[in-house]
Amino acid sequence: MTAQRVLKQYFGYDRFRSGQETLISNIMAGRDALGVMPTGAGKSVCFQVPALMMEGVTLIVSPLISLMKDQVNALTQSGVPAAFINSSLTDRQIDKALRNARGGAYKMIYVAPERLLTPGFVSFAESVKISMLTVDEAHCISQWGQDFRPSYMQIPEFINGLPRRPVVSAFTATATPHVREDIVRMLMLRGPLVLTSGFDRPNLSLSVLKPKDKYAALAEFLSGKRDRSGIVYCGARRTVEEVCDRLRAGGYSASRYHAGLSDCERRDNQDDFLYDRAQIMVATNAFGMGIDKSNVSFVVHYNMPKDIESYYQEAGRAGRDGSNADCVLLYSGQDVRTHEWMIENDREIQYPDREAEEAIKARSRKRLREMTFYSTTMDCLRGFILRYFGETPPQTCGNCGNCNAEFETIDITEDARQIFLTVACTNERFGMHTIIDVMSGRTGEKIERLGLDQMPMFGVSSREVRVLREIAGFLVNHKYLIKTTGEYPVLKLGERANDVMHCRAAVTMKMAVTRRQQEARESRKERNAPKPLPAATYPVDKRLFEVLRKLRLEIANGLGVPAFVVFGDSTLTDMCLRLPKTKEEFLNVSGVGSVKLERFGVQFLDAIAGFLQRGGISEDAVQRPHMR
Repeated sequence: MTAQRVLKQYFGYDRFRSGQETLISNIMAGRDALGVMPTGAGKSVCFQVPALMMEGVTLIVSPLISLMKDQVNALTQSGVPAAFINSSLTDRQIDKALRNARGGAYKMIYVAPERLLTPGFVSFAESVKISMLTVDEAHCISQWGQDFRPSYMQIPEFINGLPRRPVVSAFTATATPHVREDIVRMLMLRGPLVLTSGFDRPNLSLSVLKPKDKYAALAEFLSGKRDRSGIVYCGARRTVEEVCDRLRAGGYSASRYHAGLSDCERRDNQDDFLYDRAQIMVATNAFGMGIDKSNVSFVVHYNMPKDIESYYQEAGRAGRDGSNADCVLLYSGQDVRTHEWMIENDREIQYPDREAEEAIKARSRKRLREMTFYSTTMDCLRGFILRYFGETPPQTCGNCGNCNAEFETIDITEDARQIFLTVACTNERFGMHTIIDVMSGRTGEKIERLGLDQMPMFGVSSREVRVLREIAGFLVNHKYLIKTTGEYPVLKLGERANDVMHCRAAVTMKMAVTRRQQEARESRKERNAPKPLPAATYPVDKRLFEVLRKLRLEIANGLGVPAFVVFGDSTLTDMCLRLPKTKEEFLNVSGVGSVKLERFGVQFLDAIAGFLQRGGISEDAVQRPHMR
């Protein structure tokens, strides 16, 4: 059977996404591979398709129980024999699974890295033909990766102990060139194909807000989204509790997840979210590295993450089925200060020696600076992320908050000169917070004790504190100012500041137009612009979608699996557009393979036919896609 046939029969797709076919062909030729593909780009297909075509069994090393459970559920519903081995099973259940595996019951076995070197698993691995070993979330093996896990260091030892070395493939969503080199070296990949499919997720709309009241901004964003599923990431457990309680009080179906909860509550809350019993999951970053829920339509970061790798991986949990999704970051300067303190004072990290500690902390500070630059830039957000991962994007993307926002270019030369003079007059001894307090004329114990209120620059600026912070952040981002690292960072003058201070150069920056300015402009546009002709639209019928969604939920509940395991939202949407009448037409729906056609086809065809017979929708009113 060809890879194309396997893709359609088991996964329901007619064509491969970018990079998938190349990786599969190389793996089938017996060559090691490293695939770096963004979350939602289809990494699992790259190892699942060859696993079904190879003789023997494929082992997939995965770090999270939830990921294994979801993927095995999805494979089983697609007609693929698969199992997982991890700490959620009893010894008796593990023994039974390994006996079944020895008898050839499974094509794929997901295994936690901690289980690899246990005597029982080593004995099993020596007794069967392992055609491929796949390392998922491969960045976990690199000490320079954002999620280093010491248990991943056992993988090379396990491979070396096998009677016959299998093909080794590795996959990750976020890896800088340094981390990619680490993965290849530490897994001892032999002449691997290293493929980076591109980090762009065009269906994700990225935006950064800087609200005075974060919860008010969250509530405004969620208004009108009560029927959509999403994740709200918070930086601390207490913030999770507070936001979850306020959402529930506001009538939202919200659940919570953080390391302070019992294992039982975390598992139950996660299942409530996966099975659509809870609409919103409020969580710390302890939640979701392996969550494979396809209908997450928004991810809100209530606090800024520590680095771009973490941010993009977490944001990427939205829109996994290809549907449009929103990724919103609520930024404040306090988020930066919290991470700076954590870098210097985190007692949970065990460093091998002082030199390694300094190197890792320096790396963490650099990542935090890049994350801060992303959060404060006025340039294209998508372009910023793609450049971070080594790509060359266009200047604008048309689908991020900065590209779609209205900006005005303002001259900040005088503001910059005032900031530089304040930094110089205070002998470059203070951080941004103190510099802005001085310029704004804000008194306090520290200001008075140090005599800063007697300086000529005290109260020199009439700008709002918020605007001054934006300007200072811009000057740091563009190297006019240097922000030192360490526990108490201070501002110093950069080389570019000298020309500005001596009136030899001007400085301009883009600043977002305020809501009041936008409303005034829109009002003027409405009064002066001619009325546009109504555009032809072809919306999905929401009533039919709801009928199919309820049917999917009934089937999923009967099978004891999350609803998206039966069909994703994008597949239901395609059904609404195509309105299939026969099994042949149903097989053309994206996400429908032959196994799911036989299992669920009649029920969904009957539901569509019944809706049409009740006069729910006219076929002529729906744009039907060209059959592939």
